[in-house]
Amino acid sequence: MTDVAATDLNAEIARLRAEVEALRLRAEAAEAAADHDVLTPALNRRGFIAAVNRTMAYCQRYAAPAVLLYLDLDGFKGVNDRLGHAAGDAALVRVAELMLANLRESDAVGRLGGDEFGLLMLNAGVEEGRDKALRLATALETDGFIWQGERAQLGGSFGVRAYAGQPDAETWLAEADAAMWVRKKGRD
Repeated sequence: MTDVAATDLNAEIARLRAEVEALRLRAEAAEAAADHDVLTPALNRRGFIAAVNRTMAYCQRYAAPAVLLYLDLDGFKGVNDRLGHAAGDAALVRVAELMLANLRESDAVGRLGGDEFGLLMLNAGVEEGRDKALRLATALETDGFIWQGERAQLGGSFGVRAYAGQPDAETWLAEADAAMWVRKKGRD
């Protein structure tokens, strides 16, 4: 092989390696985007269910506790109706940021749809979950939300359900959702 041919071959190999690396990075970014909510800094439902499944497997293997919190915002429709949908979107972002700021790095926050969020805490029991729900509810009510100089009250109803060998993530999530509705109806 001539020096020119070897140089051309090395250049082509380097170009192909760079192209493969660029494609790998794009694939990683696409995979990460597939698990994250398009509006908020939280996971989307798909990403959150994956986190719940990983947590359940960990709990089964190591007999570790975990707790799932289900949040439904109270009065969120009023924010949209009174201040507009852009304000509602900003309020959802604020709620996700508040939850992320008040949880451990090992915990997960997911936007499950509309104005509903899930919070997953590994190595935490039901009492820790209830305490976290109370503190987050207080923070929501205290901090509220300010849109273009106007304060909008935020609140939320939390359902708390400890991991107890549920057969799948959707069952555990449904149990936390049901606990939230019991709490929400009790407050009405």
